[in-house]
Amino acid sequence: MPRVAAVPELSVASPSLPGVSQDVSHPEVAATPRRRPALSPSRAGDFKQCPLLYRFRAIDRLPERHTRAQIRGTLVHAVLEQLYGLPAAERVPAAARALVAPAWAALCDEAPDLVTELFTGPGDPELAPWLESVGVLLETYFELEDPRRLEPEARELLVETELGSGLLLRGYVDRLDVGTGGQLRVVDYKTGASPRPVAEARALFQMKFYALALLHLRGVVPAQLRLLYLADSEALTYAPEEQELRAFERTLDAIWAAILTAGASGDFRPNPSRMCEWCSHKALCPAWDGTPPEYPGWPADAAVTDETADALAVHPD
Repeated sequence: MPRVAAVPELSVASPSLPGVSQDVSHPEVAATPRRRPALSPSRAGDFKQCPLLYRFRAIDRLPERHTRAQIRGTLVHAVLEQLYGLPAAERVPAAARALVAPAWAALCDEAPDLVTELFTGPGDPELAPWLESVGVLLETYFELEDPRRLEPEARELLVETELGSGLLLRGYVDRLDVGTGGQLRVVDYKTGASPRPVAEARALFQMKFYALALLHLRGVVPAQLRLLYLADSEALTYAPEEQELRAFERTLDAIWAAILTAGASGDFRPNPSRMCEWCSHKALCPAWDGTPPEYPGWPADAAVTDETADALAVHPD
């Protein structure tokens, strides 16, 4: 996968995008009435990895245990979102670190059992070093970008559009930058390590999803897709082409057609892999001698999207 040079600095805010709505509070989204079935990057990835995992998450909507790595990712995203709410001159490492404690407190207010789920309690000696590790990732962010020079058009942006096939795409963009000439840059924060070259295509799947949605909403191909990997201070940048995104659209249509076929029959088959070791639903999987719950049927009036499934808006980094 070719890496490309950065586009000119995108630092000027522009009016809100038509057809896109900003939502910086995922918990509120979770409380809204369910909408028609849609495809998100995470759920598309789930189906490709294991159709039964897709069913458990999108249709059965089974609860999952949180991990420290997931919640750390959620905290980093929350802090970076809030950082850009500060005046440009105040967006410095110390300010980012100062936002960690209140962001953690807010998460614990939303989910009072979170601290005992991840730790033995507020007095757990591992809690303080874990919170410090959030600050370390934030320090790395400043090695990749200078937020004082940027004015994002949107943060935690909900994008939703319908393809010609009738497939509804829905997802959240971590950050959208718009340049003076209207160039779009889609930015995603990853708290894990950068992928090996052979895995870059998988890493860019999510970003192409967002690029395609913005192409439909704005009629413009984003100039740059940028993934920032905070665990090892690496950036992956890519310049998509319209022909490529149109081909990707056909790929999403094919995935959705397979999902609808499985949804009509209830035949969501497991696909055992090394990822099973981290699956919250292994005990219910027939590949591991488990018994799934009775299939509830295709949720014709429900939004099948990962971003509304978890009140904590966990980022799968």
